[in-house]
Amino acid sequence: MKKVAFFDVDGTIFRSSLFIELVEALFNAGLFPTSAKKGYAREYKKWLDREGSYENYQRAVVKVFTANIKGVPLAEFERLSDEITDTHGNRTYKYTRDLVGKLKKEGYYLIAISQSPKGILDSFCKKLGFDKIYGRFYEVGPSDKFTGEVADVHLIANKGNIVKRAVLKEHLTLKGSFAVGDTEGDIPMLELVENPICFNPNATLYRIAKINKWKVVVERKDVIYEL
Repeated sequence: MKKVAFFDVDGTIFRSSLFIELVEALFNAGLFPTSAKKGYAREYKKWLDREGSYENYQRAVVKVFTANIKGVPLAEFERLSDEITDTHGNRTYKYTRDLVGKLKKEGYYLIAISQSPKGILDSFCKKLGFDKIYGRFYEVGPSDKFTGEVADVHLIANKGNIVKRAVLKEHLTLKGSFAVGDTEGDIPMLELVENPICFNPNATLYRIAKINKWKVVVERKDVIYEL
């Protein structure tokens, strides 16, 4: 039975959000109507002005994506995903990038778990050496266009469920296991492993981490330190 490590992706490995990069690319390609940007413009400005949270901004972007992905050709989605990986794929945090490489060399089975669409996660994570990738799977119809529906929402909504499923399905052991996350959505994943790491955590996750005595790591500019 192989040891396993679980990683969140956006804001944990990738130094921004693959999902937001993808949405912007869909707008730039004319696949989403420009007017739909109004759906997250307010939350984006509030986040920039430090009057609102990044999580609220992300949720607004998800709503815009979900409302507009129907009818987008799968081929165009895949093309844009590959372009983003080719252009921005090296924009990773040093700490998590090095940890992925270290655990890979030690024989760990690497699993990425994210709320981003699985298509763009596949493009990004496979180049880093991940063995399994879990993300939101948006259904594609017979015409190879997105239907707007999401499959298995109940599973991807809780990362703890994915951890348990993956361990059984891939015949893994949680002995010596790792998990790395940055927001409260990662808590169900972090609490199941022996070595939880809260990386650049938001306020909610930081508070939980201190209560549970989980490892907290911050990477700021060219400095990496523990809190």
